[in-house]
Amino acid sequence: MDFFAPRMQRFKPSPSQMASARVRDLQAEGRDIIKLTAGEPDFPTPDHANKAAIALMEKNEIRYTPVNGTLPMREAAQLKFKRDNDLDYGLDQLTAGSGTKQILFNALMATVGAGDEVIIPAPYWASYPDMVQLAGGTPVIVNCGQNNLFKMRPEQLEEAITENTKWLMFCMPSNPTGAVYTPDEMRTLADVLLKHPHVHILTDDVYEHLIFDGHVFSTFAQIEPKLYDRTVTCNGVSKAYSMTGWRLGFAGGPKEIIANMCKMQSQSTSGVSAVAQAAAIAALEGPQEFVKERTANLQHRRDILFEKLNAAKGLQCDLPDGAMYIFCSCAGTLGKTAPDGRVIENDTDFTMYLLDSVGVAVVQGVAYGLSPYFRASFVAPEDDLVRGGDLIIKACADLT
Repeated sequence: MDFFAPRMQRFKPSPSQMASARVRDLQAEGRDIIKLTAGEPDFPTPDHANKAAIALMEKNEIRYTPVNGTLPMREAAQLKFKRDNDLDYGLDQLTAGSGTKQILFNALMATVGAGDEVIIPAPYWASYPDMVQLAGGTPVIVNCGQNNLFKMRPEQLEEAITENTKWLMFCMPSNPTGAVYTPDEMRTLADVLLKHPHVHILTDDVYEHLIFDGHVFSTFAQIEPKLYDRTVTCNGVSKAYSMTGWRLGFAGGPKEIIANMCKMQSQSTSGVSAVAQAAAIAALEGPQEFVKERTANLQHRRDILFEKLNAAKGLQCDLPDGAMYIFCSCAGTLGKTAPDGRVIENDTDFTMYLLDSVGVAVVQGVAYGLSPYFRASFVAPEDDLVRGGDLIIKACADLT
């Protein structure tokens, strides 16, 4: 008898684990690997956030916290949503979790069951479909091609909705593509959702402040107030404030949904670390100007890597409007032969070829639901972006 639960059969190891394992092997051999795989900013945690955490520890006020977050934490989230998104949430409409990922997981586990469908635009963050399946639901993948800058069209959304649709999961700016929807594009999607009152919206806005070239961020409950009662708006401090390891996410939404998300969390991790909440409160309530400065720095790094990738034979990418990744087509390399005789048959082959031949690590597009592409992060030192880009150009030139 199989020891493991049947639910474990629904999942396969992430394709990106192949590259990660190979990176570790090569580094153990002494190879110099340029990692363009990072999903976290390389800036330090803001000093005022660190000091807030230290102050809490010095006062020895580290105890169990309420499942939905401390009152100051929810007040900080309330302030953030009003300041940045013009959204008004009562304190009983807010909750905190151990990262935005837990918030999303809680929402799905609290609401999705057998027969329920969740629409997920692809490319998607790799965890979305697995979370839906773990909750017992069915992911409905909508392929959003490069011809529309990886953005979902309203007619695609309309076609994907059925009587069984429970949620639309929506990440913007997108991981892995950096796609940013304009307010008008958001409104066209909102118009579709208004016609289907049984469909709720679960937003992942964690890259909200990482937007370039003067583009404007908007979220569904903000762009269409009639969707307010059907939307759970999720965010966190990991990307904007470079606080990935603090593991602090938060959400605002309908009171009943938030209450059931908390009920789910009460039987898993319970309340979030008091230290993490203290730091997050300081980040959300403190100075914000540095976020714009860091985003400008990321935009500069984006431009460096973008130029290099588009100079490589067989590669083609569009300039991302947000987040910290370039989602690049490697279709022009398929069918070609590497110097060692291997044939590049798919994006996994290509990413492994880059890793083995020139020591540059990226993540294959299949991990995000769309091939033949790869995701390259521009959260790396400028020297690494230049050197890594030049090595990618060389590797592509060596294919015949």
